[in-house]
Amino acid sequence: MKEKIDINNWIRKDHFNFFSTFEEPFFGVTVEVDCTATYQEAKENNLSFFLLYLHKSLLAANRIAPFSYRIINGEVWKYDTVNAAPTINRPNGTFGFGYMDFYEDFEEFRAEANKEIEKVQANTGLIPSSSGENVIHYSALPWLNFTSISHARNYAHHDSCPKISFGKVREEKGRKIMPLSIHVNHALMDGYHVGQFVEIYQDLLNKKSLRPRFSQAFK
Repeated sequence: MKEKIDINNWIRKDHFNFFSTFEEPFFGVTVEVDCTATYQEAKENNLSFFLLYLHKSLLAANRIAPFSYRIINGEVWKYDTVNAAPTINRPNGTFGFGYMDFYEDFEEFRAEANKEIEKVQANTGLIPSSSGENVIHYSALPWLNFTSISHARNYAHHDSCPKISFGKVREEKGRKIMPLSIHVNHALMDGYHVGQFVEIYQDLLNKKSLRPRFSQAFK
């Protein structure tokens, strides 16, 4: 479900009108997050570390309204739920595009996500998933401890989906540190909102729970 934002009465009217005329309206930041607790949780419970930190990022994104805004035919729409459209690595060194519905409960998310991973890894083509607009484009580069990143873009296609990339986990003074890149459309949000996402995401990464339930924490 989605609802249309009345741009004329929107607090970001001027920002939207300004940045939506740009050929490249996206801006990006790279930060580091401490994923020690989540890494330990995954190892202790024989869980996929990737799916666990991916799910927690979706929990964070679904708590910040601008991450659910999308530009469709020049109009701004707000979706009820934001899902994941991740790249899924294959054993042969290639990758495929996947789609994962968001569930508040990690066990539900994990069960459906594993089905998608198996499906993508069983194929060889690069076929974009039919995910719609209410997604975040995710990618994982577990081989690279990057400090910045750029994305391939087709400027003829008007894109407004956030793009989040995860890098190589390194150990530093007994902690697990991971680079995190976030690219978003400036017509829809600012650095303030990205900062909110990072703060909430870090808080979720600090929590260890086999069945995360954070719905009351950020209301």
